[in-house]
Amino acid sequence: MLWSLKKAWYRVFQRAFKVAMCFMDWSEPQLLEGAGSILNLPDLVKSKGLRKVLVVTDKQLMNLHLLDPLFAKLEETGVEYVVYDGVQPNPTIPNIEEAKDLYVKNGCEGVIAFGGGSSMDCAKAAAARVVKPNQTVRQMRGQLKVHKKLPPFFAVPTTAGTGSEVTVAAVVTDPDTHEKNAINDMCLRPKYAVLDPELTVGLPPHITSTTGMDALTHAVEAYIGKSNVKSTIEYSEKAVKLIFDNIEKAYTDGKDIEARGNMLKGSYYAGLAFTRAYVGYVHAIAHNLGGLYGTPHGLANAVILPYVLDYYGESAYPQLAKLADIAGVSKPGMSTADKGKAFIEAIRKLNENMNIPSKFDMIKEEDIPTLVERALKEGNPLYPVPKIMNEADCEAVIRSFMA
Repeated sequence: MLWSLKKAWYRVFQRAFKVAMCFMDWSEPQLLEGAGSILNLPDLVKSKGLRKVLVVTDKQLMNLHLLDPLFAKLEETGVEYVVYDGVQPNPTIPNIEEAKDLYVKNGCEGVIAFGGGSSMDCAKAAAARVVKPNQTVRQMRGQLKVHKKLPPFFAVPTTAGTGSEVTVAAVVTDPDTHEKNAINDMCLRPKYAVLDPELTVGLPPHITSTTGMDALTHAVEAYIGKSNVKSTIEYSEKAVKLIFDNIEKAYTDGKDIEARGNMLKGSYYAGLAFTRAYVGYVHAIAHNLGGLYGTPHGLANAVILPYVLDYYGESAYPQLAKLADIAGVSKPGMSTADKGKAFIEAIRKLNENMNIPSKFDMIKEEDIPTLVERALKEGNPLYPVPKIMNEADCEAVIRSFMA
């Protein structure tokens, strides 16, 4: 009886949130697209009247000299810049504070986030701290707790995965508690984004595959959830089509500019979908594997996705059947359930073809209660999933992907 009441409350909460979302500004970022479009960013920055910006990135991208053309163009355009390259794969509160301090100390007027989701999440949270100096990162976690306009923010993704260039979220790791939590606020959504496929050409195959599966997870979780609207349905369908058609091409031939560009656009569409329609238990569990074990987010999503879809079963088959048709993995005469199962199997096949493992061997038995507690705390009541999990359900799913 108590569980029934809890589930009813979760659905009421989700419906109320869906209605509230209708009154928010969902205008898309201004885009610079195409090969070499990064070189147009300095002119855009200067046109906004900015004299000095903070560039947030990581040491690996700096060592690859991927930012050198941007730096040269900024200098040519007369825009000064300061670089913070201390972003870690799962950005931490100290990362955010260091970036914020660098921004303030140097009198910066805007932010360029250059890299994967970690760089963009770190930059978003740092910009939030700039405009809310008396509010800690921990106090910002959750829903709509920043509510103050950020400095001009330009997002440059170098992976086709997170969709962070268009989302309202910044995911942060607390090194003291090993928790991974999201800051969600409309003001975190970048106003400007660059989708330049040339920046993704140098990605190693395993990063191409796992970030691509991250984008697929965004599209699928948004699509099967109960907070969809017409636009998010269209975005998810476009994303799934682009990702299924291009992910293995980009994985096999990293220099395929067309495939790289299509993956960037697929990730962008998936970001548009899930930032409004939300994600589900795949992300709730994946975030906590990242917090406890440092598991890369895309890899966690890739491995977990088919197991959670198996759990949803009949509650998600109608939507998954439509995605099976869009992805071209269904056959004539298949039932809705068979199409749904075929789509889940196609995800497993993608993982297998790209050498992504089917299970994890690092999960410790004694950590399972913590994983369950934290995943359900994140997922319930916020995520509008097709089927609500309790503790036993969540534990069973986690055990299903333990080696």
